[in-house]
Amino acid sequence: MTDMNPSFFGRLSIAFGAFFGILGNSAFAGRVQRLREAPHAPEAPEAPVPAAAPVATPATPAPSPLKEASPVAALQLLGLLQRDARFIDFVEEDIANYSDADIGAAARLVHDGCRAVLREHFTIKPVRSEAEGSRITLPDGFDASAVRLTGNVVGKPPFNGSISHRGWKVEETRLPKLAKTHDASIVAPAEVEL
Repeated sequence: MTDMNPSFFGRLSIAFGAFFGILGNSAFAGRVQRLREAPHAPEAPEAPVPAAAPVATPATPAPSPLKEASPVAALQLLGLLQRDARFIDFVEEDIANYSDADIGAAARLVHDGCRAVLREHFTIKPVRSEAEGSRITLPDGFDASAVRLTGNVVGKPPFNGSISHRGWKVEETRLPKLAKTHDASIVAPAEVEL
């Protein structure tokens, strides 16, 4: 059972989680907003209340357990981006003293290398086939993991709107196999010129 009176540090953890959840998930932000606008329920009594006769309620499915992602594939991709596009070098460089032309020239090289890595190791297709700006209708039961609603989201499906981004879906991944002794955390070895 969830503690209805969490400690200060418990509340701090909840606040940080809610803050980043609201920033990253518009549906969660909407639920928090509705919760804040709802009239507050009275506090639960401290003393136990005698239980009434049990009422049959439909069982709600348990939430799916979260999968822990292996960092090895992410580190491997980061290593490929560094090897072929010098991605980390570019991002870690302090560009404040460079001209826009110099930055643009470097960005073009990084872009070309990143694009080559993506095309070599992934088959990526748009989630939606329609052109951006097209009007579409999303029926009840649409795949919410493939389509994110933005703007004034109220009511229930069907939703009518315009595609502002077609989305991307990886259909195939072709990362190289790694030896058991390979340390994936070394995304770019140090170079020593002799």
